[in-house]
Amino acid sequence: MATDNMEIDDSLYSRQRYVLGDHAMCQMAQSYVFLSGIGGLGIEIAKNIILAGIKALTIHDTKLSETWDLGSNFFLHEDDIASQRNRAKATMLQLAELNPYVQVNSSNILLDENTDLSFLQHYQCVVLTETRLSLQKKINNFCRSHQPPIKFISADVYGVFCRVFCDFGDHFDVSDPSGEEPKEIFIHSITQSNPGIVTCMDNANHGLETGQFVTFREINGMTELNGSVLQVTVLSLYSFSIGDTSSLGPYLHGGIAVQLKMPKTFTFENLETQLLNPRCFNVDFSKPEAPLQIHTAMLSLDTFQEQHKRLPNIGCLQDAEEVMKLAVTLNETLKNKTTVNQAVVKWLSWTARGCLPPLTAAFGGIVSQEVLKALTGKFSPLQQWLYFDTMEIFETLDSTNSDQFQPRGDRYDALRACVGESICHKLRNLNVFIVGCGAIGCEMLKNFALLGISTGSEQGMITITDPDLIEKSNLNRQFLFRPQHIQKPKSYTAAAATLTINPQMKIDSHLNKVCPSTENIYNDNFYTHVDVVVTALDNVEARRYVDSRCVSNQCPLLDSGTMGTKGHTEVIVPKLTESYNSHRDPPEEEIPFCTLKSFPALIEHTIQWSRDKFESSFSYKPSMYNKFWDTYISIDNVLKRMEKGESLEGSFQAVKLISRWPTDWHHCVSLARVKFEKYFHHKAVQLLHSFPLDTKLKDGSLFWQSPKRPPCPIQFDINDELHYSFIASAARLFAAIYRIPYTEQDISKESVSRLLSEVKIPKFTPSAKQIETDENVKKSDQAKLSVSSEEERVAIELLNQARRVGVANKDHLHMMPVSFEKDNDINGHIDFITAASNIRAKMYNIDTADRLKTKRIAGRIIPAIATATAAVSGLVALELIKLVGRHPFEAYRNCFFNLAIPIIVFTEPAAVKRTQIRNDISFTIWDRWTIYGAADFTLLNFIDAVKETYKVEPTMVVHGVKMLYVPVMPGHVKRLKLTMQKLVKPTVDRKYVDLTVSFAAESDGDEDLPGPPVRYYFRPEANGAQPC
Repeated sequence: MATDNMEIDDSLYSRQRYVLGDHAMCQMAQSYVFLSGIGGLGIEIAKNIILAGIKALTIHDTKLSETWDLGSNFFLHEDDIASQRNRAKATMLQLAELNPYVQVNSSNILLDENTDLSFLQHYQCVVLTETRLSLQKKINNFCRSHQPPIKFISADVYGVFCRVFCDFGDHFDVSDPSGEEPKEIFIHSITQSNPGIVTCMDNANHGLETGQFVTFREINGMTELNGSVLQVTVLSLYSFSIGDTSSLGPYLHGGIAVQLKMPKTFTFENLETQLLNPRCFNVDFSKPEAPLQIHTAMLSLDTFQEQHKRLPNIGCLQDAEEVMKLAVTLNETLKNKTTVNQAVVKWLSWTARGCLPPLTAAFGGIVSQEVLKALTGKFSPLQQWLYFDTMEIFETLDSTNSDQFQPRGDRYDALRACVGESICHKLRNLNVFIVGCGAIGCEMLKNFALLGISTGSEQGMITITDPDLIEKSNLNRQFLFRPQHIQKPKSYTAAAATLTINPQMKIDSHLNKVCPSTENIYNDNFYTHVDVVVTALDNVEARRYVDSRCVSNQCPLLDSGTMGTKGHTEVIVPKLTESYNSHRDPPEEEIPFCTLKSFPALIEHTIQWSRDKFESSFSYKPSMYNKFWDTYISIDNVLKRMEKGESLEGSFQAVKLISRWPTDWHHCVSLARVKFEKYFHHKAVQLLHSFPLDTKLKDGSLFWQSPKRPPCPIQFDINDELHYSFIASAARLFAAIYRIPYTEQDISKESVSRLLSEVKIPKFTPSAKQIETDENVKKSDQAKLSVSSEEERVAIELLNQARRVGVANKDHLHMMPVSFEKDNDINGHIDFITAASNIRAKMYNIDTADRLKTKRIAGRIIPAIATATAAVSGLVALELIKLVGRHPFEAYRNCFFNLAIPIIVFTEPAAVKRTQIRNDISFTIWDRWTIYGAADFTLLNFIDAVKETYKVEPTMVVHGVKMLYVPVMPGHVKRLKLTMQKLVKPTVDRKYVDLTVSFAAESDGDEDLPGPPVRYYFRPEANGAQPC
């Protein structure tokens, strides 16, 4: 990123730009940060803010590298330990490789009470880790005394406890507190009253909150509201009040309420004041007292350090007792006293020397986001303390055996101090299946490397699969990748990078999708050797499939995902919790076909229309064209069959395309210009011809009223940049599918203008074709219309004409379909969609969108930032430790967070539900019944076996989507005598099949009850085989 003109490298930062916005990105690009302490937490913060794209980072550390550090600092290596290199100097170059736009410096100056702090005035933000409390106070006071104040953050992770404190000065202005897109609400009515009540169109949820502000536009009747800014009071999901409207003109129709982003000022107190009266942020509502209890415990730990110049010894009861006494004394000095929690103090003292890598990863993501807020004024800052812990890890540990936690001189000593040797041993022998190797996958591998997962000498393996190749836009978040890795497989590259962190790991990399077509690879036998599955996926359907395989094979699953600053984690434990498929999000609302085709109201509608036009013209039609000529091959043969009256599927479109086959670049420009006229002029004239402006509905109301907007025909103007961009990009795409060469000079405005002067534009002829206005009609309904006899006649005429002029020849029987690629800025794809969308928006008087927003919507890009990715991966790895320890249900935590607001909520997972079939028969999603058959086993034998074994008679048997037995279906009763082998037809290597069985309800008239899956083995001795 160049700081002179603030150009943003979109190929690198595109996903993050959608999170932060360009203004915040540019502010970061001019910001200098000082970070002290390059231990486990410090290296995480450094990584995240470098990836984000600040101007410069100075990493400060006075400590030398030790073996202990290898378990928490992923950029330290054995040779750094051997040569006793300073931690900052040892990691500086690797940190610098993360982002070529960020300058990384190191410092090892002594920081103490006598240090002249004037050097800090060059920084916009100071972040302290591993720093004594007395020095934190001094530096905080210095930062506050500077004008403008230097933003101050101190953060620490001690064992399984962590804290962060933020002080951004007396007045900290935030331009965008939430980062959410402003809501646009179509209005149904506004009352002429005090207060005036606004009701939403079609009972749509407005999504507003009381106290927010809106402005209005396009209101007919109560025009005084247009352009006004009013505060809202929410009355219901579909209505809100806006103050006195009784003196305004009566509301007639239409109008849009647009939410306004209002800046907000936050106030902070200094560290000295906040220590005695902390403002704490609660993240786990099952432990409301925890923040203050940890605050007190950590203050006593700070005091212990000041007095003894060290942290308490691992598992030392004497040190723990002293910390406890200090906690009791210090608690009395607090303005907001709490009950001192002995367990918190004890475990803090026992584990303070340790470092839990997943906790530093999760907390590092959270703290890093606060750094970015400090630099940009984007999003609401944390006020002012955040504490949380993962004490649930201790629920299965033997707290009386301190030997479990003592160091053994290896890289896992810091981890061992937190979880004990027995957990470390289990982690080393773990078999993990990671599905996806993007941003979360990279972070997960790093966490697993630090945990020593799959490093056992005889057991343990990480299997990771991802079919994707590395792209430049990945480098902003997927921190294991570098520029030289672009276009290399993600899984192989990530595995190699992970081995540089921990060479003892065993990783098996694959390039496969995990889906039904790869069940021959990821079969039931594969899952029986997996201890836990970790998903790092970006779509719901893939998650649902992996979840179903885990449930079928009784395998724990850890799922997570992010969208911008939001993230979620979910732990799925066999027999204990519900699965991912147990809950379903509401489906995304589809834009009605008629809205896209004729009546757009929002820029999203015009962007989707443009994307559809791209797919239709440059991908779908060329593909169908190729399929047609691959099927029929000969032009002469097609013509003869059509002349005989034979209907050939796809013939009309194929003939139209071949008859218009361009012979040169001039012809491509001509095709683009004709498309312009059709899309943006003729379409509007036709709509106004079919529905004049004074058209009324049956109830007497106007047809053209909100949300319907009357179009205005667009007159082509080569000097309009949007018009030129449409012609140039469309012509290039036509040239691509027809294999027509062109030069850079050909697409210049001068050349295009000269060619356009020779293009003949077809005149508009009104059509009697009915325009669809029913929002319930789907596009597929339109596609079913058969080709008319007139169209067949036209097709024959066109094909004959094409033969006469030589266009219809064997060299023109294949087109080159174009696959939409959003991240290639030189292919013209986004240029076409941006131009087409914005011209259509102007045609309907809709606010246009810039190229960046168009790219996000058209490309269905999920906004992403490294801070959220780091946080979810760390939280998932914490749950993995609990799974390894076989913790009880109460120990597990799901999490949802939005780092922008900020909000972090830990909850217990949903307990598994039990379905009752009869009073004494029930099952859960994790149950599976088993029936062993034989070669001559019939369907009736199977039903009788289920009845005898499980005391309930099946009323329906289904295999996948095939109904094997439904009594009311014709012929199904006869199937009772058929063998299961004949009904299912298993392949030779298949030993069993999973069937879905239903049972009759106890009360007549009730629907049949579903049962658990029934696994039917074709032979009594069969086991552990492949499913059919």
